[in-house]
Amino acid sequence: MTAQAKPTLVEAMRHPRMRAILMLGFASGLPLNLTGSTLQAWLADAKVDIRTIGVFSLVGLPYVLKFLWAPLLDRYLPPLLGRRRGWILVYQLLLAVAIGIMGFCSPTAAPFVLGLLALSVAFLSASQDIVIDAYRVDVIPADQRALAAAASAFGYRTAAMFAGAVIVLIAARTGWRAAYGMVALMMLVTMLVTLWSPEPERPGHAPSSLLDAVFLPARDLLSRPGAWGFLLLVLLYKVGDAFALSLYSAFMIKGVGFSLAELSIAGKVNMTISSMVGTALGGWIYLRWGLFRSMLVFGILQAATNLMYMWLALAGKQLWLMILATTTDNLVGGMGLAAFIAFLVAQCSASFSATQYALLSALAALPRVVMGAVAGAVVHAVGWAHFFVVTFLTAMPGLLLLAWLRPAIRALELRDRAGPT
Repeated sequence: MTAQAKPTLVEAMRHPRMRAILMLGFASGLPLNLTGSTLQAWLADAKVDIRTIGVFSLVGLPYVLKFLWAPLLDRYLPPLLGRRRGWILVYQLLLAVAIGIMGFCSPTAAPFVLGLLALSVAFLSASQDIVIDAYRVDVIPADQRALAAAASAFGYRTAAMFAGAVIVLIAARTGWRAAYGMVALMMLVTMLVTLWSPEPERPGHAPSSLLDAVFLPARDLLSRPGAWGFLLLVLLYKVGDAFALSLYSAFMIKGVGFSLAELSIAGKVNMTISSMVGTALGGWIYLRWGLFRSMLVFGILQAATNLMYMWLALAGKQLWLMILATTTDNLVGGMGLAAFIAFLVAQCSASFSATQYALLSALAALPRVVMGAVAGAVVHAVGWAHFFVVTFLTAMPGLLLLAWLRPAIRALELRDRAGPT
């Protein structure tokens, strides 16, 4: 079999499936902050007690636990639009209704009702994420996975920024009911994207029973050559990055002395834009380099850029250096993310893509959850400059494992070129 020529960036982005991934990424990111930072701003604006605001943070748990009900979405088929798009359409409709009703609630008069609605929105949003991720696995060719990750991340972060910042500004002018109503209307519009999106050429087959939907995805993952090494790499590849960024805001404010305004513009906004550009750049480079080379080069750069924060810790408050370190680290981190998502997708079978991707992404998110608790103790023990040296060193096991798994990753790439499972 002769290998097909790799598509150019323009050719890949011109295809309807890539434009669908971009716009579905927007639909996926739109509800995110409505149960997170935007909801916190609403509660704070309503003078809700800080302890109650803290309890409201628990409504985000569905995003962490979504792998628990992912097998249901692999097993059961909706009555229209195919295996993935049908579920996406259902969740978009339910999200539009739930978000619209949420806007009519009062944080002071009915906090419990608002909390239940916020939890419902988080559950529906996490469920939509499961099926959109599965759709991306099913519809995108192997050599375009990182580019699809870039398109999805660009749409996702654009929507998250809109719901996290623009909606707050709208609420300040017209009230929270109108702000949430606008997002509900936008969710309805995303249904048109789902109706227009193309069906996967090989959508896979639903498991014959719910028991199969629970156990077959894990058996399928673990039966492949290098499976346990792949799972360990999923856990370790981004661990140095997660460690370094776990106390980013605390480092910039308490460690170096930047103001909230400086952190907001030069740090947070710059971080988001740099990450989006890096993810897009990583997807483009992946088209030329393939999986192993992209992961190796980006992984080395991810580790090296952590040392720029060490430089900032030693140099003290230097705005230009803060911008340089944040830009470089998040640019490279976004490139690594594009290749890493392609690696996650490469391990998924079309028949179980919802469950397998949910499991792998939950495993990949574990370092972000754990490292924040560990980081504070390390900083207290060794100081900020040495802390970033430690984060550099924690990236080394993942890189060594990646090098050791090179034959298995090459085999994974060859299997992809032969066609999806």
